[in-house]
Amino acid sequence: MAKVTLQNVRLSFPHLFTPQAGTDGGEPKYNATFIVEPGSANAKALAKAVDLVAKEKWADKAAGVLSQLRKTDKVCYREAEKTNQSGDVYAGFEDMHWVSASDKVRPTVIDRDKTPLTAADGRPYGGCYVNVILEIWPQDNAYGKRVNASLKGVQFVKNGDAFSGGAPASADEFDVVDAPEDELADDLA
Repeated sequence: MAKVTLQNVRLSFPHLFTPQAGTDGGEPKYNATFIVEPGSANAKALAKAVDLVAKEKWADKAAGVLSQLRKTDKVCYREAEKTNQSGDVYAGFEDMHWVSASDKVRPTVIDRDKTPLTAADGRPYGGCYVNVILEIWPQDNAYGKRVNASLKGVQFVKNGDAFSGGAPASADEFDVVDAPEDELADDLA
């Protein structure tokens, strides 16, 4: 297992406060996807962690195993754009790499000053920037071979353009509205 801390990456498809049911009927998990700039320190750290855990698990066969796993999308860190079922690239993933991570245990979710955040806080949200702690680990069992990432913690860093279903409106975005005249007349009666 290798622990990786990613700095200032963009958050997408977050399920940080309520676990999401597995697509194959599996146990619900907390999960998210993080957009990684190719060639960045984050990209290098992820690639190094994937190689490290593969070598620890499969020794001299690691390169061949990883090659096969990458062909079948069984490595958590993908050095390609994320596409939907139609083959269209998701917004924000153009020319970017990405890593997906999940865990049965709710990750630590904190603000810049390390105070805990809840879903009611409206952040982090899809499109914002976060720091994230992942554990990269190899799987080789009855369910097959993979290189997975466990989601351990997310720290909100800064706002970004929200993806659909992103952050709710702030109260500051509204103007103060006076009560309609008919309600004022009712109050006087």
